[in-house]
Amino acid sequence: MSNEVRVGLVGVGIIARTHLAVLAERADVALEFTVDPKAGPVDFRGGTPPHYTGLAEALDAHRPDLIVLATPTDTHADLVTLALLRSTATVLAEKPLVHDLASLDRLRALGEQTDLRGRLFTAHHFAFSPEVDWAAEQLASHPAWGPVTTITSAFHDPYVQRGEQARASYGSSWTDSGVNQLSMLTRFVELTGLLSAQQLDGGMSAWCTVAFRSRGETGTARLRSSWLTGASSKESSLALGRSGVELFLDHTAMTGFAVHEGELLAAFGNDGRTDRKVAHYRPLYASLLSGRPDPVLGFEATERVTTIHRAG
Repeated sequence: MSNEVRVGLVGVGIIARTHLAVLAERADVALEFTVDPKAGPVDFRGGTPPHYTGLAEALDAHRPDLIVLATPTDTHADLVTLALLRSTATVLAEKPLVHDLASLDRLRALGEQTDLRGRLFTAHHFAFSPEVDWAAEQLASHPAWGPVTTITSAFHDPYVQRGEQARASYGSSWTDSGVNQLSMLTRFVELTGLLSAQQLDGGMSAWCTVAFRSRGETGTARLRSSWLTGASSKESSLALGRSGVELFLDHTAMTGFAVHEGELLAAFGNDGRTDRKVAHYRPLYASLLSGRPDPVLGFEATERVTTIHRAG
């Protein structure tokens, strides 16, 4: 990309606020235009970039370096196709990239017409949470701890009171949280397939198990998600059974610690001043715009996560 990255933002709803906040911090970014058929222009660093009701119209007038899709998932396949074929821009789509395997196949086919794997990325933001990054560094710097053998992850969101509104917005707890859990786990292990999946409580809860490989050995991740709670709570634990080391991550507080039997090996905290999603998207954009994006953003990771996610 050029020294100044010209960005087109498609969708200016709730999640776009985080994108805008992080992009505004970066001196190397200019917001070229916004697109949304239902909402109006946005303020960006005290100015108002040109606004359009459709991406095609915007691309007739602009040549962006990066197109960010912060729209509902069911719009992604069409918008990605348009962006890749009508521009030379890199495309960052919100997660999940698609909700069904047929749409994934449709996007795969674009590889015959454009540099799909070099241009299309998915905003797997949970993989960039500070405590996740810390845990990945711990595992990489302590090979003597051995392979990860078991992972347990529980993501709870207080959506039970929203009822049908939550279903319309998020689909189900697995649809909403599963993609975050799976993409986060790719920072630690190589996911190999879905072992079992149970959608419970009419979709408000789920229990899934996933196979993975770590340092040449196989393991199992146990994933719980649920909306049946009064507050948000997201936690994961990684057991390295050969050594007895365990890592505990609190994703809500963005903290973590590693233990071996009764000994505290390492701990991670934060200053409490950074919004959680900003803390995710800030390093995500740093990686994307570095010229060497983390593989978790790439299409290969998206294929694997989507295949497992939709199998559940």
